[in-house]
Amino acid sequence: MKFDVVVIGGGAAGLFCAIEAAKRGRKTVVLEHNAEVGRKIIISGGGRCNFTNINTRPENFVSENPHFAKSALARYTPEDFVRLVKKHGIEFYEKKLGQLFCRTNSRQIVEMLLSECRRSNVAVKTGVTVREIRKDDRFLLETSSGDISSESVVIATGGLSFPKIGATDFGYRVARQFGLKIVPTRPSLVPLVFENGRGFSKLAGVSVDSVVSAGGESFRENILFTHRGLSGPAVLQVSNYWVRGEPVSIDLVPGESIAARIGSDRDSRQLLDNYLARFLPARFAEVFVAANIANKPLNELSNKSIEKVAAMLNDWQVRFSETEGYDKAEVTSGGVSTDGLSSQTMETKKIPGLYFIGEVVDVTGWLGGYNFQWAWSSGHAAGQAV
Repeated sequence: MKFDVVVIGGGAAGLFCAIEAAKRGRKTVVLEHNAEVGRKIIISGGGRCNFTNINTRPENFVSENPHFAKSALARYTPEDFVRLVKKHGIEFYEKKLGQLFCRTNSRQIVEMLLSECRRSNVAVKTGVTVREIRKDDRFLLETSSGDISSESVVIATGGLSFPKIGATDFGYRVARQFGLKIVPTRPSLVPLVFENGRGFSKLAGVSVDSVVSAGGESFRENILFTHRGLSGPAVLQVSNYWVRGEPVSIDLVPGESIAARIGSDRDSRQLLDNYLARFLPARFAEVFVAANIANKPLNELSNKSIEKVAAMLNDWQVRFSETEGYDKAEVTSGGVSTDGLSSQTMETKKIPGLYFIGEVVDVTGWLGGYNFQWAWSSGHAAGQAV
């Protein structure tokens, strides 16, 4: 079988790249090793697919080269993708902070992409494993459904997150085969595990509006206590910046100085845990006080005790031992180094005709639709070039 373009990976980036390539008259095939395409799209956003973020900027991405994503993001924007969604009559809404979700379900996005594939004559083959890729004048791919030759190969196989739905290291293996550098990978947008347990398992399920800070970045959203540590949007966001061994700062009462508030109510006979329940979930206040300080009336607290409580609530220094791993990670941080890729086309500098797009590349977005926008933008960039 001969094609102009072979796209390996039928996720968001791969399908979008194939559509753009085929629109230009390129004979294109998508090879997906799962039984269906778009499995990560289907499970994303609680089944409603947070398909983009209208506030997308290069600053919302983490990479060894923070400028790499600028070109692709500028040439295919959230507004461009929204126009496509509207064209297909998919209803959507803004949940918060620019996050756009399908009103019905995420399968609508997959169906939209497949519809565009059909319209552009993209061949989509599922259940196909690529066993080997060689390069002479053309690329030769040995697959479970026969040999394929092509002028261009696009690697859109994603990262290591969600192995249960078929994530593999295939893309990194191909990169190494062709001499590309790999930025060390790790789970990202992922819950974090307390160092030494910390004894907060009783709080599992409790959510607290907080400001979470690490690596020079701060996010204000909810944190969620789990049996092993912390999750919730603010923690997932900061996991992009967390460095093992470094504490994470959490302000559990944003906009309130607990020291000042207790100082102004110093004559109160109210027990500390009941008093803190004015600002925090009652269950949290009870467990927090029991774990850290004697539960006395405010008028019996020493200055030292007040300082301790205030410090722990406004600047809780939390140490984590690890993440919850790729099973719970939304995305993979790191990947194919951008040093070896063109930011205009996503083509490798060493191997003409070989492209890497989407999550397999060392570009990781924040939580909230940014990684999907990178899939569309990087897929578009490659699709216009292959």
